[in-house]
Amino acid sequence: MAMAVLLSQHNEVTAVDINPERVDLVNAGHTTIVDPQIQQYLGDRDLDLHATTDPAQAYPGADVVVIATPTNYDPAANYFDTSSVVSVIDQVAQMAPDATVVVKSTVPVGFTQATRAEHPGLHIVFSPEFLREGQALADNLHPSRIIVGGTDDRSRRFADLLVEGAADPEVPVLLTGSTEAEATKLFANTYLAMRVSFFNELDTYSAQRGLDTRQIIDGVCLDPRIGDHYNNPSFGYGGYCLPKDTRQLLANYQDVPQTLIGAIVDSNTVRKDWVAADIVARNPQKVGVYRLVMKAGSDNYRSSSIQGVMKRIKAKGIEVVVYEPTYQGHEFYRSTVTHDLDAFKKECDLIIANRRTPDLADVADKVYTRDLFGND
Repeated sequence: MAMAVLLSQHNEVTAVDINPERVDLVNAGHTTIVDPQIQQYLGDRDLDLHATTDPAQAYPGADVVVIATPTNYDPAANYFDTSSVVSVIDQVAQMAPDATVVVKSTVPVGFTQATRAEHPGLHIVFSPEFLREGQALADNLHPSRIIVGGTDDRSRRFADLLVEGAADPEVPVLLTGSTEAEATKLFANTYLAMRVSFFNELDTYSAQRGLDTRQIIDGVCLDPRIGDHYNNPSFGYGGYCLPKDTRQLLANYQDVPQTLIGAIVDSNTVRKDWVAADIVARNPQKVGVYRLVMKAGSDNYRSSSIQGVMKRIKAKGIEVVVYEPTYQGHEFYRSTVTHDLDAFKKECDLIIANRRTPDLADVADKVYTRDLFGND
């Protein structure tokens, strides 16, 4: 959505989706994800954007085809499932062989090079995205950097399109090899996961030793080399990117010596184990889970850290009730889901929340969280 909106400011864009409901939303001027600025642009800006479920309406005659399909990590294969990306590339090869194919989906290191070998007549580049949930368009309009895995004229032209759509006049642009661009995405996300894990382990240590976590973090982060960002303790890193990207990077190491990457993956599991044990030790009868989403301002439940904590609590036989206003079902992993916040607060004797919220201020004595700063 963010890429479609960005590019449709100055170009004719056709978005292809397999879900007719999402297509109808876009064509009616509505966003398919929670992102206020995307909705604002769809409502207020003169965008040349149309959506369809038919690739034949989009690919033929296109100068550029941007692929942003899911590449979920497959734990059985210990690798990303890139089948959705491959299927689109196959379609483009048939319908628009002269187009520049830009892969935005996160892929294993070496994917683009291998795919080029399978489609020697197709121009394929990889361009990583660095977008936050709920602020994806803002990050496209004000990018920290634009990276395109190609050094030829076509790659530079795509980079120019992204710069043209950005609101900032000066954007750092880096043209690299395709494999280097793929590695950049995985290493960047793994570094962020490492930072989350570091401050979570600091918090675990402080809690175990009866120390003030906030004082220690404040002291550590006054060092300008460390900084006071991305330092808020949580139940662990979660969401769509960090869990799968760290595992994929670890899989890419194969015979390459490493200890740190594996430790980051393990640390996230250990953190959720400790949080769940700390909750169970309080002997709650009924635990409320406040929101399933991975962070505030998101509609994404995928691999949110609170779900990992929830499953561990349930495994101990503790009853769990979920408050999630955006979830349409009545049960989530055999736990009751309610949309009635007042009733939720009354019936639960302990409420776990990954982040503090004004909604729970009146029952603060019931709330269990590791949040210190009230932000993500």
